[in-house]
Amino acid sequence: MPEKTRLSRKQNPAGDLAIEPPYREALAGILSFSSFAAAEETLRRLEKFCRNYRAVSDKKGVEYCRQIAFQGRRRAELISRNPRVQLRKRLQKQEIAAWFRIWLETPEIFEAWLALRKGTREFQDLLQSEASDRSKPGDKDASGTEIS
Repeated sequence: MPEKTRLSRKQNPAGDLAIEPPYREALAGILSFSSFAAAEETLRRLEKFCRNYRAVSDKKGVEYCRQIAFQGRRRAELISRNPRVQLRKRLQKQEIAAWFRIWLETPEIFEAWLALRKGTREFQDLLQSEASDRSKPGDKDASGTEIS
């Protein structure tokens, strides 16, 4: 049986997941939601991996992709509820958490849903606030750690 390795968050940005080779190498560093573009790229890459794993009936590979997306959703939700994080950043993370939720629940409609969502005024306002964040140094939590 292949050896499973628990990776720390620094080694595995997906969180404290036990991912065994060769999945660990393929999926390393895939989780990023520092911006809307990064979150979208993460979900597109996860979907591509899922399609490839499904094509060869690799249930374990599909499950690892889902676990990573679940970690992304959970971490985005945690940031969105943290009162030490600026409101606009919390709203952005709340939006990103919703993206992960939709992808996890209904991956077959995610692309169409995202295209519609990106056309809404509400999303355009969030995108504008993200753009204004990029022109300033990163938000920091109470300990001084940058929040991405």
